[in-house]
Amino acid sequence: MKNYSICMIGFGNVGKAFAKLIARKAKQLSDDFNISFSVAAIATRSHGRAINYSGINLKKALDISAGNGSLDELSAIQNPESIQGFIALSKADFLLENSPVNYETGEPAITHIKAALTNNMHAVSANKGPVVHAYDELIALAHASGKQFLFESAVMDGAPIFSVFREALPAADIKGFKGILNSCTNLLIEEMEKGSTFEEAVAHAQSIGIAETDPSGDIDGWDASIKVAALVTVLMGIPLKPQDVDREGIRDLTPHLIQKAKKDGKRWKLVCTAEKSGGKILAKVAPRLVPSSSPLFSVNGTSSLVIFKTDVLPGLGILESDPSPETTAYGLLADILNILK
Repeated sequence: MKNYSICMIGFGNVGKAFAKLIARKAKQLSDDFNISFSVAAIATRSHGRAINYSGINLKKALDISAGNGSLDELSAIQNPESIQGFIALSKADFLLENSPVNYETGEPAITHIKAALTNNMHAVSANKGPVVHAYDELIALAHASGKQFLFESAVMDGAPIFSVFREALPAADIKGFKGILNSCTNLLIEEMEKGSTFEEAVAHAQSIGIAETDPSGDIDGWDASIKVAALVTVLMGIPLKPQDVDREGIRDLTPHLIQKAKKDGKRWKLVCTAEKSGGKILAKVAPRLVPSSSPLFSVNGTSSLVIFKTDVLPGLGILESDPSPETTAYGLLADILNILK
């Protein structure tokens, strides 16, 4: 049985879920694929770093990250100061890049992925930043290095958005898409439909881990815009930055407007659209009134939906219901398994 080692950059909710997932699926991975995984390195912002070529004790790592300890105590060697040096010294087969997204530049995740690809590692990420800010560069570097860079979890968690076109729909030309891609704002609007104030809705989303301490990336439409940019860049072949998306968030969407729409049999949704027109892309993120006849109407809670229009399939929808860190972690594992396949 072949063992593959992993270097993890970031050990937040998704990283922890991934650690639990590979432990839970260890027997299935052994029986079905004749492989196993060990985590050789973990780097965090607030809980230290560790490298152990024999494999880090993940139960201890999870316990430490849940408290105030440092992963340094699990390291078998002295950790270098730079994160690039840390990645190189890990000597892992795969890098899992899960640092916080930078909407404007994609850094430092881009640098992390470059470090992996130039040090004989495949790179897998749930980070949208590198996809929109350095896609062509990273794919070219991966090809030159004889490695792969995959990122299925960057949009809609573990749902197969990118791979379905890469593997199941060859030569399909995407003309455009529309959908709900930000689960946080979808939940906030639904809470206000139930009678909550905007502040109460945000507090609820934060309490269940859907909204960050600073939720502006969701509320102001940045998260939705960078997901639109990622889909356009990869699937439509036209580089697009989130700054190029016509963006409007939900700050001006009051409970009064939401309740009025509900009485009229409609719902407000933060709708994402992109359309190819004359070789250019018209991309927009904005609140829209959705009638009950629209498939977007029934997308509830933290669920997401995207509907693609292609030259061969006029309407192809992909729905993800109630995502969680576990679904994102599965997307990371699926990327690793697809690389090995």
